[in-house]
Amino acid sequence: MSDIDFNAIGIIFVAFVLPMWMFLHYGSRWRASRGLAAQDEKLLTDLWDAARRMEERMDNLERALGADSQRKTS
Repeated sequence: MSDIDFNAIGIIFVAFVLPMWMFLHYGSRWRASRGLAAQDEKLLTDLWDAARRMEERMDNLERALGADSQRKTS
């Protein structure tokens, strides 16, 4: 085993193998977590519905206030 230079093997490992392993490992984890979880999707849907209902309420309120102000000016 005296023919093997352990420093060269260590340098090759650190320079090539380790960065490639980290890139592939964390890249696959990032791709796996890129989507929304089921709980997050439900929360997003609930928030979307609440925003839509609030917008409808605001439209109704603006319509009622607009009709009320037209009656006062007429």
